[in-house]
Amino acid sequence: MKSVGFLKTLGSVVAMVMACNVYAQASKAPSSSTEAAASSVKAGKRANHELGRKVRGALTKTQGLDVSNISVRARGGAVTLTGTVPDEGQIEAAGAAAKGVAGVTSVSNKLTVMQQ
Repeated sequence: MKSVGFLKTLGSVVAMVMACNVYAQASKAPSSSTEAAASSVKAGKRANHELGRKVRGALTKTQGLDVSNISVRARGGAVTLTGTVPDEGQIEAAGAAAKGVAGVTSVSNKLTVMQQ
């Protein structure tokens, strides 16, 4: 009788150890994929920031364009220009300058005219 109780206890301990081992292995896998996802997000943000910086540089170099009230946002190659400019011609110039930057796939020009 004692041997049956001992085997039941031993079986329970073995089952518990195996369950803990399986859980520990399963827990490690998501953290590495989470790290990969976080790394991918950081790379995407870095690329968006770099593209926005390039577009702002192109706008600054555009002759006759007042960039003081223009904001640039880049997301995966899509660039959005927001803000105000003194005249209609500058809206078109800003859009053309943004389209000319390498890596820009589309431009959403939301600039408005406001007399300063």
